[in-house]
Amino acid sequence: MRGYRRSDGLFEIEGRIIDTKPRDFTAASGGRSVPANEPLHDLGLRLVFTEELLVRAIETFTGAAPYAECPEGGRALQSIVGERMSRGWSSVVRSKLGGARSCTHLMELLIPLATVAYQSLAEVRMTKPARADASGGPASIDSCYAYRAQGEVVLRRWPSFHRPDNES
Repeated sequence: MRGYRRSDGLFEIEGRIIDTKPRDFTAASGGRSVPANEPLHDLGLRLVFTEELLVRAIETFTGAAPYAECPEGGRALQSIVGERMSRGWSSVVRSKLGGARSCTHLMELLIPLATVAYQSLAEVRMTKPARADASGGPASIDSCYAYRAQGEVVLRRWPSFHRPDNES
C-alpha cells in the first residue's frame, strides 16, 4: 500500500495483493490452472480521498484471478464513495461489501487503507494545531499504545496531561 498527495489537492492510495503458490495450483471448484510461482491473485484498488478522509473515488484492477467472475466483484466497491475513513470504517466496509456483495480480497484490502490514508496526511496534520477532546486535552492521548497517558511520548509532548502509572 502506498499513499500520495496529488497535484489537485486530493490524496490517493493504491493497495495491491499478489498471491502465488509454490506448486502448480487448480482450485478444487474449477477455475484456471496456475503454474507454480505465478499469481493466482493479482488485484488491487486505487482510492482517492480528501484531507478530511472522505472517499471521493475508487477504482479496482485485476491482473489475475482464479475465476472469470472475479473482476466483477470489484464493482460493488463504488458504494464506499462518500464514506469517511474514520471511527467505524471497518464496520461500514463489512456492512456494505461483506459476503457475496463484493470480492472478499478487495473488501479486506479496504480496511487497512484507512490507516495508510491517515498516515498519508501526517505532514498536513503537523501543520495544524492538535485536535482537542471534550475536556480540552489533546485527542491523540490514549489513541494508541505510544500515545497512552502513562507513556514517554505524552510526558515529552504534553507533560501536563501525563498520568504516571500509579494513577488511574
